[in-house]
Amino acid sequence: MLFQDLRDYQILFLTLFLVLGIGTRDWTVRPELILIAIATCLITQLIFSRGNESKGDNSNTSNSNFSSSNSSNSNFSSLSLSNPRFFLNSNFSIRSALITSLGLSLLLRADHWTTIAIAAFSAIASKFIFKVGNKHFFNPANFGIIAALILTNDAWVSPGQWGEDWWYAMLFLGAGGMILQKVGRWDTTAAFLGAYAVLEGIRNFWLGWTWDVYSHRLINGSLLLFALFMVTDPRSIPNSRIGRVLWAICIATLTFILRNYFLMSTAVFWALFLLAPLTVLFDAIWSAQRFSWNNQGIGD
Repeated sequence: MLFQDLRDYQILFLTLFLVLGIGTRDWTVRPELILIAIATCLITQLIFSRGNESKGDNSNTSNSNFSSSNSSNSNFSSLSLSNPRFFLNSNFSIRSALITSLGLSLLLRADHWTTIAIAAFSAIASKFIFKVGNKHFFNPANFGIIAALILTNDAWVSPGQWGEDWWYAMLFLGAGGMILQKVGRWDTTAAFLGAYAVLEGIRNFWLGWTWDVYSHRLINGSLLLFALFMVTDPRSIPNSRIGRVLWAICIATLTFILRNYFLMSTAVFWALFLLAPLTVLFDAIWSAQRFSWNNQGIGD
């Protein structure tokens, strides 16, 4: 049922943010590119999910007796594309694909549809390719953005596209805060924003700048969206609280360095991409139960 899964709220909020950005910020977003992002994410998720299901079915068949084989065939039938249960109970997650496509539509800009398709395909594929212990460690939307920046010549990200209007920040904090409170990953956002704010504050004081410069660098819609909806992805970040906090501080530190000393406007995305593998290390050091969106742990 709708809104029994917290990802439904994410989809709702991201859709509203996209509509809001197009309507109030005069974004040059072409509707067909949004549709391409959604379609490519869904198709890619379907292809990889069916591949995983087939591998599982083949493995079960080769190591079972007659009765278990019948059970396996029954399971395979229940997971066929004609059965609606496939879209809810297998690795095919419509919600996950939609969230990724909406994230790409909010942050990534391109001149050609092929660039968006490359980003969307790379984003979803990363979940199935870069895994350790059945857990992916790259944030899909972030991976897609970096892939587009590296592989194409017309992709760009506009960190300042939301401007500095305070009501955007309040809206993002309200929506993101509600989800984080339910998911229990507020510690990651707090650690990231806290560490980044401290580093920027020290630099601002050292250079003798006025505090309006400091607020200018922090009150940023894209930074808040990243902190609330991307760096907190519970399926790809460290499982333990101490791991999440240290991981977020590392990302904030690298973001600060890349932004201020290498003058990279996309520093926050590169920091998350480069440090994503730390999730594997921190999970090995601090063991904790992996987050799942439902009791069965189905769907990414």
